[in-house]
Amino acid sequence: MRSDANIAGPMTDPVPGPRTESAGEDVSRETPTPMDDTPIGRAAQLAVEALGRAGEGLPRPERTRIMVVANQKGGVGKTTTTVNLAASLALHGARVLVIDLDPQGNASTALGIDHHAEVPSIYDVLVESKPLSDVVQPVPDVEGLFCAPATIDLAGAEIELVSLVARESRLQRAIQAYEQPLDYILIDCPPSLGLLTVNALVAGAEVLIPIQCEYYALEGLGQLLRNVDLVRGHLNPDLHVSTILLTMYDGRTRLASQVAEEVRSHFGSEVLRTSIPRSVRISEAPSYGQTVLTYDPGSSGALSYFEAAREIALRGVGVRYDVHHAHTTGAQNDQHSMTEGTQ
Repeated sequence: MRSDANIAGPMTDPVPGPRTESAGEDVSRETPTPMDDTPIGRAAQLAVEALGRAGEGLPRPERTRIMVVANQKGGVGKTTTTVNLAASLALHGARVLVIDLDPQGNASTALGIDHHAEVPSIYDVLVESKPLSDVVQPVPDVEGLFCAPATIDLAGAEIELVSLVARESRLQRAIQAYEQPLDYILIDCPPSLGLLTVNALVAGAEVLIPIQCEYYALEGLGQLLRNVDLVRGHLNPDLHVSTILLTMYDGRTRLASQVAEEVRSHFGSEVLRTSIPRSVRISEAPSYGQTVLTYDPGSSGALSYFEAAREIALRGVGVRYDVHHAHTTGAQNDQHSMTEGTQ
């Protein structure tokens, strides 16, 4: 990996000794430094490029793609992936709904959606049969992005759903009755394999599994994959694992590359070429009620989610992803992770 140390240009002359100036010339006058030769300038340049790409738009899917973001291991980036992919797709011109099925409501928080106990939420949809349109809220600052929030009431929904009719398909029915046009629905699942996750698996067609580039990355995935097979066999024949996303990738460590290689050999073409770097900016954004796309659009995390969303959208319409472009982005991620990971 090439060093990033001189990316901003040398701070001193490469050859020691005084500058030679022509007589009578103002010694304070130097050739202006291009803006993108400074760290702030580079960040601004990347932000402009990222937002420019967002305005390009992506091919729209023929029908609504319902993607279930699941992994029963906690701390792998499920919620972070859900909200940032949703925001990326919306910034590319798609209409996207995030359904927050995690009682902690972290996706709602990250999208700046109010989700205190009195707010109509996905709990009312699942348990009280309220129409989904009654609980969906537009996300501030991101046009085309919507959220069905979770409240703490959802913590008891697992027990309450047990005695209800068609308990596994209540979310599916609510989505089918939702009349607003949508390109994508992303469902953020809790870190468990209970009835809430089963409702998501019955409602969706695609499963997106974030896998962190850490030790024990694949631990517990077998049970999730068995549950996917069970739901496909008994409740939802269209369900399949379509996407694996590597998260928390740190280019400075050998472990990250080893885990990435293991995941790619295990899952093959389902693994996105784009990986998400370990990034302070990604972690900071939710505390401001934002995704990293609006919090710091020039950061390595934002650029990576833009590329991952682009790859997902192109895969959905059968367009071959630009391998060279993905590799270039991956190299940028490695460079960024060396600097941003320590900020």
